[in-house]
Amino acid sequence: MQFTATQKQGLAWGLIAAVGILTLWLLGPVLTPFVVAAVMAYALTPLVNRLDGLGRGRMPRVLAVILVEVLFVLAGMSLILLIVPIMAKEIPLMQAQLPLLADAFNAWLAPWAAQYGFKVALDVASIKAFVLKYLNANFEDMFAQVLSSLKLGGSVALTLVGNAVLIPVALFYLLMDWRGIVSRVVALVPPALRGAYDSFTDEADSVLGQYLRGQLLVMLIMAVFYSVGMALFGLDLALPIGIFTGLAMFVPYLGFGIGLVMALLAGLLQFASIKALVMVAAVFGCGQVLEGFVLTPRLVGERIGLHPLAVIFALLAFGQVFGLVGVLVALPASAVLLVAIRRVQASYMASKLYTG
Repeated sequence: MQFTATQKQGLAWGLIAAVGILTLWLLGPVLTPFVVAAVMAYALTPLVNRLDGLGRGRMPRVLAVILVEVLFVLAGMSLILLIVPIMAKEIPLMQAQLPLLADAFNAWLAPWAAQYGFKVALDVASIKAFVLKYLNANFEDMFAQVLSSLKLGGSVALTLVGNAVLIPVALFYLLMDWRGIVSRVVALVPPALRGAYDSFTDEADSVLGQYLRGQLLVMLIMAVFYSVGMALFGLDLALPIGIFTGLAMFVPYLGFGIGLVMALLAGLLQFASIKALVMVAAVFGCGQVLEGFVLTPRLVGERIGLHPLAVIFALLAFGQVFGLVGVLVALPASAVLLVAIRRVQASYMASKLYTG
């Protein structure tokens, strides 16, 4: 069977794509920090270029890169530090409320279980002793507990620390040489295909820019929604928990899950009643519906041309194959893939195979 030049080119690009996907799958854990750094570099490069342009050559590019990366790291640390006021508020409440909650739960559980012939009772004294032991411990004791936990999961801890160091380093070098990396990739494209390549990358760049703007808008809207929703229930920590939950949604599911746990714990400690469960069910239930079925499909999915079902499938599929890094790059990668599919479809519909 003879293949035309166009068919050979298509097979070659398909083979390259298959090798790339297989490499990502096999080396996922190793490539994770580099993929994350590359996504960040793509998003931050326009800001670095703008600062570099404002300097008009008088300011070395390295200063622009350092400034942007420092601001980005500070923003990330600020998001993490939102947990500090939550813990500072909740630990004293836990000291006072957890023994009372244990008494109340025990008083409800024993009669309820007795109706079905079971004799159940919590060891409230042990719970109180546990609370006093761990919540009244000094910093050295807490630090020792953390170190012990890290020893149990040493490989996980080492991976987290390694990524925390490697990602900023990789991001720095990528921001410094982004133009050179792009130009070297372009140089590999045959001159005959340069026009099609430029057209494809321009369209993909436009789609990815719309995705980033849409995702940022979703995060801001959800931060306001969670903060206002929990404040209406009277939760004291509504603002920090709401902001953290909304902004942490750049990692789908994980940010929502952490925010839900923090809100539930804060609600139980403050209200010490079923009101906490009602608050979490109402605010986070409505928030998940709003974000998953309205905001993300419309502000992110429609901007990049993905059907809502395709958005959900992309998150699940990429997460299953590539883990956390797959969840992070699912929608951007799907957007680029969508551009490729559109072009293949247009080429097919313009071919003799379609027109007959």
